[in-house]
Amino acid sequence: MKIIKRIVLGIVLLVLGYGISYVWQALPIISAFGAKDLCTCVFLNGRDANDVLKQELGAGLQSLGSFELDSNDSTVTGTVFGLAKRKAIYRKGLGCTLVSEITEAELRAQKMNLYTMAPVNQDTIPWPMGNILKTTIDTGIYATILKDALDFAFTETDPAKPINTRAVVIVYNGQVIAERYAKGYDEYSRHMGWSMTKSITNAITGILTKDGRMKVYDPAPVPQWQNDDRKNITLHNLLQASSGLKWEENYSGPSLATKMIFNKKDMGLYAMESPLESEPNTVFEYSSGTTNIISRLIRDAIGDEDYYKFYYRELFEKIGARSMIIEPDAGGTYVGSSFSWATARDWARFGLLYLNDGVVNGERILPQGWVAYTTTHATTAKRGEYGAQWWLNAGGMDNPHNRTYPDVPADSFQAEGFEGQFVFVIPSKKLVVVRLGLSQTNELDMNQFVSKVIQALPR
Repeated sequence: MKIIKRIVLGIVLLVLGYGISYVWQALPIISAFGAKDLCTCVFLNGRDANDVLKQELGAGLQSLGSFELDSNDSTVTGTVFGLAKRKAIYRKGLGCTLVSEITEAELRAQKMNLYTMAPVNQDTIPWPMGNILKTTIDTGIYATILKDALDFAFTETDPAKPINTRAVVIVYNGQVIAERYAKGYDEYSRHMGWSMTKSITNAITGILTKDGRMKVYDPAPVPQWQNDDRKNITLHNLLQASSGLKWEENYSGPSLATKMIFNKKDMGLYAMESPLESEPNTVFEYSSGTTNIISRLIRDAIGDEDYYKFYYRELFEKIGARSMIIEPDAGGTYVGSSFSWATARDWARFGLLYLNDGVVNGERILPQGWVAYTTTHATTAKRGEYGAQWWLNAGGMDNPHNRTYPDVPADSFQAEGFEGQFVFVIPSKKLVVVRLGLSQTNELDMNQFVSKVIQALPR
């Protein structure tokens, strides 16, 4: 009997120990998530702090956090029950960064050569480089069906589980044919891209490939991999989320992904430490870690002298996405997996870049063949659901009808982000569809929504 009691006691202590450890790891994630989100929403986007606390941080585990905003030094400090203090600071031109494995003084002392775009009043320039839209839509578009599609995207059917659509922009044949915004948002409001940032990382990689500074099929130039089997991982493997590196893309609690994004100074270097779990190009493993490895390699390829200018000069400004910003980690590397912001129209402009095969205003931004490469599904993605940092709708080789969005054309490819961020690019329909929101407890049926938009197009 004593042995049984000892065994039971041991199990209880083990469970309690695991629970305490789990909670102890989870608390800093809650405070860091909230501090970072509140910081950017207020200091970059000009939103009311109380609205952010209610909307973004008022439900679920985030509601456990307490956040102190200091407008004098542009910081937000988060705690949970007075514990796990985390701080995010705002720096002009860089957005907000969590103070992770570095002091605030060290973070503020960092020197970056930022880029200043030439002054342009986009409200005086026609779309797509500006904001003057056509006042009439193309002949053949079914206006009533299009309105019904917009209504579908914004209608709340369950007040207890809102879908919270905040912005929709629909571009057909190069022109905005419809847009709508929720109360409190307009064409000048920035929205977080979350994992749509991965598709920006794809674009920068493409530009550097065109310049010869990155080589897709060469082994990734990661020094710490050169003495083990990781030396065989190529940039191509990383882009297609098929590196074979051990990873855990889980945001419901403590994981490799949350530890990287909310606790680490240099996210790319942290992800580079991951061991090899399978042979490269044999297993599909969606991973923010591999994207941040790519982001670190991009920084190395450009060099710090030009790094903080490059994204803005070579991509954002050239496509007219003048609101687009990507935020760095505490080590100074852009968080290529997650931390980008832009207006709905600028997300549409980004989609247009890919719809037009990487060409804007007659200038080739992405190399010839890059979009085709990007939209070729990874052999490890058995449903044809992933290419190079873009989601696909291709369907499986053995079952092409087994698609994520069965009522959307198979040539569609998507940038997708947490809480319902989407940019659909559908070449066969000359269509870009942007949907942005805060879908925490419910999701908009994107298959139905996009198919409704398609039904409104000329036949």
